[in-house]
Amino acid sequence: MKPVINHSWDLTEGEALQLQKDLATRVIKENLLDKVKLVAGVDVAYSKESDKLISAVVIIDAETLEVIETVTAEEKEQFPYIPGLFSFRELPSLVKAFAQLKSRPDLIVCDGQGYAHPRRFGLACHLGVIFDVPTIGCGKSRLIGEYQELDIERGAIAPLIDNGEVIGNVLRTQTKINPIYVSVGHRIALTTATEWILKLSTDYRLPETTRKADQTVNLALKTKL
Repeated sequence: MKPVINHSWDLTEGEALQLQKDLATRVIKENLLDKVKLVAGVDVAYSKESDKLISAVVIIDAETLEVIETVTAEEKEQFPYIPGLFSFRELPSLVKAFAQLKSRPDLIVCDGQGYAHPRRFGLACHLGVIFDVPTIGCGKSRLIGEYQELDIERGAIAPLIDNGEVIGNVLRTQTKINPIYVSVGHRIALTTATEWILKLSTDYRLPETTRKADQTVNLALKTKL
């Protein structure tokens, strides 16, 4: 699986900001996805001893949630940590991981933000646009936006709002457990994205895609670095 948009990762902060603004115009916030049979989760972990990082892509069956395929990739950090430009740090290694896949996911869930971003172009948007695949941003914490307190029951939703615009949904995936933050990545509507995250979060706060990718990348980090 290769990107349909290739751009340099060797960028200055200014160049990255401009590219982010340009690519943000390509984000599609409506459903342009076929029947979803395979869902991928992605995650990246950093070595504490070096400048290396490891990314993982885990594909699961959308109905059974069983793991179909797992790949990892190792890469050096190529971009400094700059708030709002997170994708430029993590995507080079994820692109390497996606190149190893034998299966093509119908939907990708990212452990991070999508449209709920200051420039409306978080990691999930960046990944979705360069691969032209439906993606969802699913963050454990809020980057921007305000919301009203939501009910304590599983499935409760409150819109996440920034400057009068709904940029995502705050979703409680398990009763009396802290909510997560769902936003569009690419080629999917917010309502559909929220439904998928709830469906994938069967027993835990986070969707199975994120949980399995996190487990995979942390195991790889211990054994490879």
